This record gives sequence, structure tokens and C-alpha cells, in this order.
Amino acid sequence: MKKLTLSLLAVCLPLTMSLAASQAAPSSNDWPAYGYDAGGGRFSPLTQITPANAGKLELAWTYHMNPVPSQKLARVPFATTSPLVVDGRMFLGTPYGRVVALDPVSGKQLWAYELPTGDQPPFRGLGYWAGDKTHAPRLIFGTLRGRMIALDARTGAPSKGFGTNGMIDTKTPEIMNGLPDAFYGYSAPPTIYKNLAITGSRVQEAPSKGAAGDARAWDVVTGKLVWTFHSIPRPGEKFHDTWEDDGWKQQSGVNIWNMLTVDTARGIAYLPFGAPTFDRYGGNHKGANLFSNSLVAVDANTGKYLWHFQTVHHDIWDLDLHTTPVLLTVKKDGKAIPAVAAMNKTAMLFLLSRVTGEPIFGVTEKPVPPSLVASEKAWPTQPFPNKPEVMTRMSFDLSELDNSTPEHRAACQALVDKDQLIGSKMFEPLRDDRTMVHFPGAAGGPEWGGGAYDPQRSLFIFNSNQLGYVEKLVKRDNGEWHMTSARFVDPKTNTPCQVPPWGELIAVDVNTADVAWRVRLGITDHFPEGKKDTGRPGNGGPIVTASGVTFVGGTDDQRFRAFDSKTGKELWTYKLDYSAHATPITYRGKDGRQYVAIVATGGSYLGSPTGGDSLMVFALPK
Repeated sequence: MKKLTLSLLAVCLPLTMSLAASQAAPSSNDWPAYGYDAGGGRFSPLTQITPANAGKLELAWTYHMNPVPSQKLARVPFATTSPLVVDGRMFLGTPYGRVVALDPVSGKQLWAYELPTGDQPPFRGLGYWAGDKTHAPRLIFGTLRGRMIALDARTGAPSKGFGTNGMIDTKTPEIMNGLPDAFYGYSAPPTIYKNLAITGSRVQEAPSKGAAGDARAWDVVTGKLVWTFHSIPRPGEKFHDTWEDDGWKQQSGVNIWNMLTVDTARGIAYLPFGAPTFDRYGGNHKGANLFSNSLVAVDANTGKYLWHFQTVHHDIWDLDLHTTPVLLTVKKDGKAIPAVAAMNKTAMLFLLSRVTGEPIFGVTEKPVPPSLVASEKAWPTQPFPNKPEVMTRMSFDLSELDNSTPEHRAACQALVDKDQLIGSKMFEPLRDDRTMVHFPGAAGGPEWGGGAYDPQRSLFIFNSNQLGYVEKLVKRDNGEWHMTSARFVDPKTNTPCQVPPWGELIAVDVNTADVAWRVRLGITDHFPEGKKDTGRPGNGGPIVTASGVTFVGGTDDQRFRAFDSKTGKELWTYKLDYSAHATPITYRGKDGRQYVAIVATGGSYLGSPTGGDSLMVFALPK
């Protein structure tokens, strides 16, 4: 197949739809969607908490999600979810198979809904629909077992008229790809646009054949399917030829396992797709593999394709386009350009025109190493933004082992010697004959929390890991490829083995695409004084406020922090019982106080201690 040119990677089609009327802006007191609004920027207009007083924040109340503390009821024993706050009520999906409504001032439980046995709300949170003249507001969410549920936000009762008793089964024959026993569910909330709940999905990591990763839209009143966008083009559809031979058949992956966003004024949905399964080997699906690892713009009303931009061709590194696309404005050459930020695990930030998909600061295709696996055919080039710079580690040499303490150096050297580890170059494919230390690895760069956009300071702010993985390809007896994989850390202390930083908070000026500031995020408590400031790996993302405060948890050092958005100066730190691998929210209660809330349970694949069940809410002293 001929090499793809940039014109194929960022195809533009004229917008034929008229601009849809904007949805009502959220109340400045509330937090009604995971990203605050459908644009995903996580910017609150609240100003009560400022850089001058953030250091005075204190714990206001705590809600324990486990309804039976003496038992471990959670199917997944940790939470990465964020609550919503609308009209004086807080809504929270828990890992204990429940959705609850709370008083956001006191934490008092108002109602609770129990999911069917063994099922669970999505990991990230819930969707909220404001209702209309004949229907009360609803909570809409998918479940880990592939159901879609609608609840009356006032009472927690299943919404009448939505499927059967407020529930539909979304595991349709088309989506299951002829494999009815394949895994299919949801890890993120839907994005609500008008009367549509637009969803991605969660599918298996392996084997390669399984459920389809298509994006779909559902009627929030009836639960009926409104449109489907095929993430892997079918025969006769444009770009089907980017899958060589029959590599598209029953291929799984290429799904949106995180959040998508919508430009409500233009009626455009931005769909961030991940890698095909299995995501370290592509010999059975050669080609560029659209729309994997692509940001795809579609008509939010119909699902009709508008344009796409592929961030990684033929992904064999697990470099999902896994962060939420964020809508922002770039001021360049005297013009205000409606833009969307796309960022994958490489911490490459692609700033694209919202309307055409064209890169605002340019993109260059650069040669990358070939694969040494005989049956693999790596793509010869990959796209690099001309600006901003690559902002995370993308290679490793054995000379870069950490020397912070003799004990840590010895432990890491023992790991290298045990498996005769080798380093890696940027975009070097995995091998089947040697075990490689691979960066950025499955944990990023930026993880699923992604970035927040401060429109007053033109800053895109995100937290980023530098956490390598030790990996080798393995061919199983059934012909399927898999891998050995482990974090590149001292297993006794969970401490990364390369020189720091291991976690950062980074701000990019979107008008110039320059890094405005970057600071280390997190400390290594067991290191000696003077060497603790290493940064730490984390999950979850930041939020920003109009007063210039950035809040972020995420790190595995069990801290919740506030920073000055303008400078990156740390303003406040609170030591938690368990790490907060989630994204916070902020809101104003009916008592007039501004609150900041975050879920802190520990856990996640970062190896943090597990055992917490807390939603923790902070405010300034009365």
C-alpha cells in the first residue's frame, strides 16, 4: 500500500450542517459533566478559592462509598470516578455497584440505586441530562456488563420509557462482531448533546478478535440507538483500504474507552480512538489502520464523518489517543482560531483546527525504526508536532539508571541483570528475542486524566508520567501474540528505575505552543532529605479555576495539591490516607462556600496501596 500523506491524515470535508443552537451554559455553581461542560476543558468560573488563600483549605466532610464496611463488596477495589453536582445535588457512581445522590454541603445521602447483581457503574463517572418539559432530569450511564441505564435524578428510580425499566442491553449483534461471548462494557460516562447520549466503549486488550469499538449515540428519552460510527471502516466505506488483506474482520479495539467531547455551537463531536487489539503487534492487520489512534470529527446529530487526524500509524506500542479532546481557542497571527487539543501517551500535543482538522502549528512525518519481528511491518514514519516539543521520555539507555540512593541503584541494576534488559529508541517496536525497557509505556506520558484549559491565561495544563515498562513479545501456541510486561520499578518500593523526574505538572501556552512552565509533581517519601523531589507517577487529571488555581491529585504519594495556574507554584498539599487516582471537581454549595471534591481510594495499576473508599470534600474555613 502506498505511504499515506498528510492530506490523508487530516482530511477536510466542508461542513454542510447549519450551526446548532448552543446548549445552555452550566451554572457557575455546578459541575454537571466530567469535563465541566461538553467541551472537556474542566474550567470552573468560581473565584472564592484563590492563590492567596488556597493554603487555608481544610477537610469539610467525607463520604464512605462502601455501604457495608465489614465486607469487601467492590468488583474492582478502587475508584477513579468524579462526582457531578447539579442544582444542589451531588451524584456519584461507586465501585460497590451503586449510584448515590448526596447533599453537596453536608455529604448526607439522599438516595441510592443498586445496580443488577455483579454490575458496576463506569470507572470515570456519570452523564447528566437536564430533562425537558415532559421528562425529569436523568442520569445516563453504561455499565461494565454492557447495559445502559437511565435514572430519575430526583429520586434514583429507573426512568420510565427508557428501554425496559430504565435499562437497555447495548450488546447488539452488530457491535459484538459475530462473537457474542466477547467482552463489551463501559469505562467512561457518555457525553450528552441535546437529547443524545454519545458513547464509546470498553473492549478486551487481547485477543485480537472481539467486539467492535464503534462510537454510538442513544436517545436519552427512549434508549433507542440513533447513529453508529464505524471505527474500522467496512468494505465500501472510505479508508477501508488502510487495513490490508482481511485484517479488519472481527478486529477489536479502536474504541473510545475514555471521554469524547462536543462543540455544541457547531454540532461537532470529537471521537478519540485507541489502538487495535492486540496493541503491541499488528502483523495480522497490516496498514495504517484508520481510525485507530485518530481524532475523528463527526456531525454530532447524525454521526456523519467530517475529518480525522491520525496521531500514530499502525500502533504497536499501546499509544491510545486516550485523553479527552479539549476545546480551546488559539490566538495566532491576529486571529482567534477555534481549536481542539489531541494528546496521546507520548505527550505530543496536537493543536488542530476544530473545523478542518488541520494542525495549527504544523506536523512533520519523521522516520522511525523498523520492526525486527519477521511477521510485523511497522509503519516507516510517525507524525510529530512542530510545536510544542515532545514533553515526556520516549527512549532509554542503560546509563540512565537512577543513582538517588545506593540501595535503589542496586535494586534496579539487579532487574537489568536478571532479564538482560536492553534500552530502546523513540518508536522502536518491541522484540521477540530480547526484553526491552520501553518508554513512555502503558502509563504515559499523560494518562487518561488528560489536560484542563484555562481560557483566561491561555494555558493547557496536564500531569504527565515518566514510567517505563519492561516488555517482550511472546507468540503463544495458538498463534496469537502476547507479551511479558511489568513496570520498570523496584518492586519492593514501587520506585521507578530511571533518573527522575517520574511525574510532572506541565503548562503549555496555546497561543505560542511553548511550554510556559513545568514542575515536578509528587515526592518519594522513603528517599533521604534533599532527594525526595522526584515527581511521582499518577492517574487522574487537573482542574482549573477562574481565580488561577489548579487542583490535581493523581500521584501515588497520597497527596492532593493546589498550584498557581500562572506560575506553577505549589500552594497547598493535603496528605491523604490513600492516593487519589481520580480527577477533582469544584462547586459552590447553597451555603455560599466553594468546595473541592476528590475520590481517594488508592489502588490502580500503579501499585498504590488499596483499601480506601472515600470521597473527600474540602473548603476554606467558615
